[in-house]
Amino acid sequence: MNNDVLELSPEMLQALPAAARAFIERQTQALAEHRSLIARKDREITLRDAQLEKLKFEIARFRRWRFGAKAEAMNAEQRRLFEETLAEDEASLQARLEQLRSQAAAAAVAERAKKAPRQPRRQALPEHLRRVEHRHEPESTTCPQGGCGRAMTRIGEDVTERLDVVPAEFFVHRHVYGKWACRCCQSLVQATSQREVVEGGMAASGLLAYTLISRFADHLPYYRQEAINARSGVHTPRSTLAAWAGQAGAALEPLYELHRQFVLGCRVLHADETPVALLDPGAGKTRRAYVWAYARSRHDPTPGVVYDFCRGRGAQYPLAFLAGDARRGIARWNGTLLTDRYQAYETVLDPGVYPDRQAAACVAHARRKFDELAKARSSAVADEAVVRLAAIYAIERNLIDLGNDERLALRKRHARPLWDELQVWLKLERHRVLDGSPAAGAIDYTLNHWVALTRHLDDGAVAIDNNHLEQQIKPWAMGRKAWMFVGSELAGQRAAVVMSLVQSARLNGHDPLAYLRDVLQRLPTMLNSRLADLLPHRWQPACSSAP
Repeated sequence: MNNDVLELSPEMLQALPAAARAFIERQTQALAEHRSLIARKDREITLRDAQLEKLKFEIARFRRWRFGAKAEAMNAEQRRLFEETLAEDEASLQARLEQLRSQAAAAAVAERAKKAPRQPRRQALPEHLRRVEHRHEPESTTCPQGGCGRAMTRIGEDVTERLDVVPAEFFVHRHVYGKWACRCCQSLVQATSQREVVEGGMAASGLLAYTLISRFADHLPYYRQEAINARSGVHTPRSTLAAWAGQAGAALEPLYELHRQFVLGCRVLHADETPVALLDPGAGKTRRAYVWAYARSRHDPTPGVVYDFCRGRGAQYPLAFLAGDARRGIARWNGTLLTDRYQAYETVLDPGVYPDRQAAACVAHARRKFDELAKARSSAVADEAVVRLAAIYAIERNLIDLGNDERLALRKRHARPLWDELQVWLKLERHRVLDGSPAAGAIDYTLNHWVALTRHLDDGAVAIDNNHLEQQIKPWAMGRKAWMFVGSELAGQRAAVVMSLVQSARLNGHDPLAYLRDVLQRLPTMLNSRLADLLPHRWQPACSSAP
């Protein structure tokens, strides 16, 4: 017998076809089950993808309602009424979307032998918040295993944190002034009463600051503040709140004037204006007034912004604000003024009258003209211009945190060649587009203001656009939706005083409420020679300012 050949018995040869058939049947059944499983998984994935797409569409639709153009969504009144509902709906849809995504991720890793630890997505709760600790331990620390009964050893703990809130608490400062008398000579000694911004009133500095912040930072009208305070059992009529704000605003005016001098002490200044409705009692309606805003350069290491409430939009208002005051020794402002191309600024920057002033233009305004055409898909020139400007902005984003000299050197090395190419290309394209077309208007705007638009290439302290100041104007845009109108010119200027200090405190990293509370507490006893210590960029909280 050959050892390399396997000999099968006749019985085994007869059983082979049956075994093969059974094996094939088992494999066929397993293959059918596998195909069924794949088909079911495909259906689940298709259904999940459809749900994801639906939720993404709903979220995009809600965002268009909230942030889209008014013509595409709702009128202004409807937008105010539905703002909170839309926010809740979007949050609900986002939660459902995240749930579906989590399910999809869990299904994808279910077949893996080892699952990676899940990383928390939410931000850690701020360390400065007060912690209320709750201890949870088992009822018994004796080993529950039968027959053991030994004392168990603590080997660690798991910690979870949940954020909670306590509504604003009203409390009373009770000042007790002891009287001391000498029985011998009948003399009397008593501590001097603490001075307050509102003398003889019930409002302490903290309540005054809370009222001002609620009005000018959180944009709550006085009638809403009255209702909120009433929930805590405190009666503060809106007329009283308005009187407090008026007295506090008057007390802050000297500090505002010092702050104005500080902001205008820079050589690179942003300027812009925004409309505000002003009540005209004689006519029984409102008229349009303006808030003019001025901010130190975006690249200035010490930020600051100041507002000026004016009855109009004419050039006389910025001229007066920047003119200085010879009687008080305040010099006229000179330097580089970064603005949009509103006509009034041409008078402010007239080289024949103000040779020490020069203009810088906002590149974002020029880009916006091309961007609108690109979104409308009405001009290939606009598409190319947007791409070229995007490359320039990409360079600028990397230069924000650098010093002025280093920023200027890198701009000349990397950005100036792109600007030169853009200018040559725009001049060529201008001959190809029709006169009077939107594309021609966008090109003409850019070329006509080329020197001002490229001012930042010659001065590292000049920003590429005016977006920095437009962000500082947003609180006024939010406020006019809540206030509807300003009651008087004096009220408008008072709002400018408070908001200048509050917004500058924010720019310098301060909590506006803590800043204003401390300032209003120290103002009544602060010497004029030390008043500059309360400016937002120099302020340091006093130990006694805490409630």
